[in-house]
Amino acid sequence: MARLICHFNDPRGGIAVTAQLLIYLTAGAGAGTAAGLLGIGGGVIVVPLLLVLFGLEGIEASVAMHLAVGTSLGTIVFTTLGSALSHYRLGAVELPAFRRLGLGLVAGAAAGAALAGLLPAEALKRLFGAFLLLGVPLMLLKPVPERHGAGRPAGMLAAGGGIGTLSAMLGVGGGILAVPYLIRQGLPMHRAVATSAACMVPLATCGALGFIAAGWGDPRLPAGATGFVYWPALLGIAAASLVASSAAARLAHRVPARLLQRLFALLLVVVGLRLLLS
Repeated sequence: MARLICHFNDPRGGIAVTAQLLIYLTAGAGAGTAAGLLGIGGGVIVVPLLLVLFGLEGIEASVAMHLAVGTSLGTIVFTTLGSALSHYRLGAVELPAFRRLGLGLVAGAAAGAALAGLLPAEALKRLFGAFLLLGVPLMLLKPVPERHGAGRPAGMLAAGGGIGTLSAMLGVGGGILAVPYLIRQGLPMHRAVATSAACMVPLATCGALGFIAAGWGDPRLPAGATGFVYWPALLGIAAASLVASSAAARLAHRVPARLLQRLFALLLVVVGLRLLLS
């Protein structure tokens, strides 16, 4: 893999434009598939990959993690938009839960973006790995009896605030915690995935804007960045994720709910351990 990357390096030391675009498109397809199938924003895939690519491009390590997180939030806006619309057309979004949880998520995202700018890059990376592992036991717990509707407004607002804060800090859509939380509230797995996908759109929008503000004018940032959002990566990933997330959302309704939960848990273990041990 290292030789392949080196082969694509241009004389200035950055990844050649064509190879760079292909990598971003591939990342977008993977993120979109995760969003549609599992109701997450795809940040668990995008952030670790961007860290590797930014290192190869020579972006300063002191800003690489923040840039990866902010860019990931920007891609999640597009990734989850296609997924959420597909789920909504299928009638799977639980609107009361969307309204209650979504409001808390947006408020939390604003706080999370501000807090992330104060953390050192290495601390942010470790926190990201721990965050992923936190979702594993939640996904493997025995489901509670299913019901439609939503939990108590105050409880869902508070949960949304906490999930939104962590999600914006770490560049993930929040589905890693939102899906298990909605399942514990009694929503069926498929409706929890659909509702989580819808909630991620306003959360990611607010978080990305916060990271743009937090990194505005930082001299360490590369050309093509606005604050802590790197547009070449965002546009390449978003283009592929829109298509992939819509297709995966339709597929999710044909996959057994328990299998989706186990796939979700496996993804969290692999990526979480990778970040904590690297």
